[in-house]
Amino acid sequence: MTTPQGARARARMEVTSAIKDEARRQLAAEGAAKLSLRAVARELGMVSSALYRYFPSRDDLLTALIIDAYDSLGEAAESAHAAAAAAAADTAPAHRWVAVCEAVRGWALAHPHEYALIYGSPVPGYSAPETTIPPAARVALVLVGILREAFEGRGLARTPVPTELAPEARRMADALVPGLPPEVAVAMAAAWAQLFGLVGFELFGQFQGVVEEAERERFFRHAAAQLAHGVGLVFP
Repeated sequence: MTTPQGARARARMEVTSAIKDEARRQLAAEGAAKLSLRAVARELGMVSSALYRYFPSRDDLLTALIIDAYDSLGEAAESAHAAAAAAAADTAPAHRWVAVCEAVRGWALAHPHEYALIYGSPVPGYSAPETTIPPAARVALVLVGILREAFEGRGLARTPVPTELAPEARRMADALVPGLPPEVAVAMAAAWAQLFGLVGFELFGQFQGVVEEAERERFFRHAAAQLAHGVGLVFP
């Protein structure tokens, strides 16, 4: 038997979901900068005061959408890694790296407006709170896990960093990839930026006239393999 508290909780979840769905529609139509709680309430047939009980401000709603987007992307990356690992017990770390990169691209192409929200231009007047950090780190944690496994097993090919960069490389290693060499931290940061640069270039039309649309999947797979080489992973 459903309790009154359970019914209220379910109703709140349904309204919250409807609010976020409408907000995503507004993101697609107007962009994050024009997201309006009043417009969301109007489209849902709610009074603004009722919507504020779910999201007290536009920034609260934006934060919820950002966390959802990061979690969805993170789940795609984690699932791709698990599937690649399950396909064969000895799947090389480099192959799993490429599979995760391809999952990031696939998610972005399927959710362009949510991708733009988390990796596009900053929303004027919005500052993301610390609650967005763990969801944002999910993809990076998968990739770092692949590097850590390779380092502890077959090893990683390392490219020395310039002497003048060594102190920063050590700081990056301690902060971002504890237990891995500074050279790996530098390579990982560069690969991270390049991965999302590749995805963003494709999503926002920067490859027009550069890479033919029919060839972009193959191009991306090759580029992801180059990123794997860059971080020291070796293909068998």
